[in-house]
Amino acid sequence: MPALDPRNLPASEADIDFSDIEEKYHLTFNESFDNVVVVDNLPVVDESKLDRLLSVVKKIFKPAGTIKEDGLFMPTSIDPNSGKTMTQGYLFMEFNTPEQASAAIKQLDGFKLDKTHILAVHKYTDVERYATMNDTYKEPVIPPYEEREHLKSWLLDPKCRDQFVALRGDEVAVMANNKNGKPDTVFTRSKWTESYLQWSPRGTYLTTYHRQGVVLWGGASWSKIMRFIHPNVKLSDFSPHEKFLVTFSPDAINHEAVGMANPSENPFGPEDDGNHLCVWDIRTGNLLRSFPMPQMANKDTAGPSIKDAWPHFKWSSDDRYFARVVPGQMLSIYEAPSMGLLDRKSIKVEGISDFAWSPVPGRPGRLGTKGDANKPTDYTLAYWTPEMNNQPARVTLINVPTKEVLRTKNLFNTTDCKLYWHPSGEYLCVKVDRLSKTKKSTSSNLEIFLLSDRALPVETIELKETVVSFAWEPKGKQPRFAVITTVDPSAVQFNASGMAVQSVRNTVSFYEPEPLSKLKRAATNMTHGNFKCKNTLEKKPTTALLWSPNGRYIILGSLRSTTVWDMEFWDMDYPLDNKKNGATEMRLLTSPEHYGVTDVEWDPTGRYVVSYASAWRHSMENGFIVWDCKGTLLGKFTYEKFKQFLWRPRPPTLLTEEDKKRIAKKIPELAPKFEEEDLMSESAASSAVIMKRRRAVEEWNAWRAKAEKEYLEECQMMGKTPMYRSTSANAGDESANVETIEEWVEEVIEETEEVVE
Repeated sequence: MPALDPRNLPASEADIDFSDIEEKYHLTFNESFDNVVVVDNLPVVDESKLDRLLSVVKKIFKPAGTIKEDGLFMPTSIDPNSGKTMTQGYLFMEFNTPEQASAAIKQLDGFKLDKTHILAVHKYTDVERYATMNDTYKEPVIPPYEEREHLKSWLLDPKCRDQFVALRGDEVAVMANNKNGKPDTVFTRSKWTESYLQWSPRGTYLTTYHRQGVVLWGGASWSKIMRFIHPNVKLSDFSPHEKFLVTFSPDAINHEAVGMANPSENPFGPEDDGNHLCVWDIRTGNLLRSFPMPQMANKDTAGPSIKDAWPHFKWSSDDRYFARVVPGQMLSIYEAPSMGLLDRKSIKVEGISDFAWSPVPGRPGRLGTKGDANKPTDYTLAYWTPEMNNQPARVTLINVPTKEVLRTKNLFNTTDCKLYWHPSGEYLCVKVDRLSKTKKSTSSNLEIFLLSDRALPVETIELKETVVSFAWEPKGKQPRFAVITTVDPSAVQFNASGMAVQSVRNTVSFYEPEPLSKLKRAATNMTHGNFKCKNTLEKKPTTALLWSPNGRYIILGSLRSTTVWDMEFWDMDYPLDNKKNGATEMRLLTSPEHYGVTDVEWDPTGRYVVSYASAWRHSMENGFIVWDCKGTLLGKFTYEKFKQFLWRPRPPTLLTEEDKKRIAKKIPELAPKFEEEDLMSESAASSAVIMKRRRAVEEWNAWRAKAEKEYLEECQMMGKTPMYRSTSANAGDESANVETIEEWVEEVIEETEEVVE
């Protein structure tokens, strides 16, 4: 209000100017109901139980946001029969912000209050909109059906060839592998991805990364299947059955910024702001839920980066559950596709560090079995906790969904643990790193849990050195594994690209179970005994153990080193005689060298393997080499700025064990046909040249016959005699069919060398 002049006062109160005061203390009235939700399907209770019901509702909705004071209104009416005041089975709830109301709808719509009451949570504005809808039915317009490409058409290749993708500079090439090592190009595209490539677990989709998100490609024409908007996405992970996709971006989600860039395709809402992880439904492309990054229990201690801990979410074998660890605090298990917490609460485990799902469903002793129709399938999950508060380190196996503890194992003087499940789910190996009594050196123990036995016995293998790598054989008549051990794991130094700057001298050991006699097998109900070391290779520069997907063959590789590039191909079941189940031994097949090798990839069948040198690690002779499983070089390909090579995974076979045995019996009959096809494919180049020459001769003969016919007709019309005897005109004359060939032979009779000065 301007200063008053006492000599010129306003005549009345209406003449006073209050505009400055009104502007300063202006209050805006919120006419929006976006922060109000309607909660339906509540129990109908009398007035005496009203307060108790409201307290339960407040407790349920508390995690979604803050409810305003006096923000709950539950309509009531008088029951004409009893005369009591009864609730109507619904209420209105007002939150502080519309974002909290949206979160309440997303988290609690469909919440099971009890057996007969499942909550229905909706926005108040939606209820009003539906109440004012036109009662006249309008038939929706159904778009015409568009047939989609067969996403597994690549499995119908007549030669049953495996495919792979190669990233060379900015060019991406999908190729089909051949037995001779020379691949055929299936599809190429320039600047297809901005970073790297990734296959889905069953090979259905190829994933490319872009600033706006990730894109899935597939089908015979390699068209776009689905696009997932997640700005600055860096990592993604598929569920085992390719139903769901998890993406991660270091940038927090801002739904308003995404909406400005993609107004018609914005998948995010206010409830997603600040989150970094997203779970998507691959078939529909819908965002199921976003998650924030977990906070460490001790904020002063920096935990592992998301890249080191990736995948952040780990899935059960059939996509039913997924889980993650909040380091040092709890294990959270979620159900898919509802995205809700199992039993609506996490498992609090003080100090929890890591966990792993069993690759096969079923309880110990009944692996691979599914639950009854009325009971959920059982899953086994293992996690470990370090030593803390005078408590030893511990490995725990629990059942999901009951969360029942199946087995625990205490560990002492432990610095770190790694969990390795056998692909069959029958064994779990826990690699335990221990400190010596002097606290100056470390060694490793292998704790092997046997899950085919309900008692879950544990076998301990003590080693004198530290295990730096462990690998189960994927398939085989009996379980086997290999380990790389070293005296000092911290002695190796790496450059900025992750390449070792000096060679190492490690020990490689192979373990397999001891055979049991028939009497002992019957007494213990076990098929084999304890694991024993069968062979040891000392002073090896090996840094990686690479088993064939079908077992038997293993590559000992010296990868990502600036000094050593050895690759040793070993046959673990080399036959010593021609008997089908005769004696075998471990034998070195070949030990080639691939200069600058950084990675090795087995094909899904285990028949071929590729070693490549990536430009992401160094710029020396980038490219890849194709080998067979026995180490025979089939093809070498060098490309400038070659970055990545990935075999296309195959889905699990639909054949039963009986089908496989029946096919195996027919192999001797089909072998000659396959060998003939192989010979034809090997001589494809020469066959093409021969066919080209043959076509040229046939074209020449056809033209010559046509020219002769025209010449003879012209001579007959002009009454002239042909100047030469036509081969066609003298076809009946035998002397005309005789062809004389002169052959000149040069022969050196004598040769003299003379030196001229």
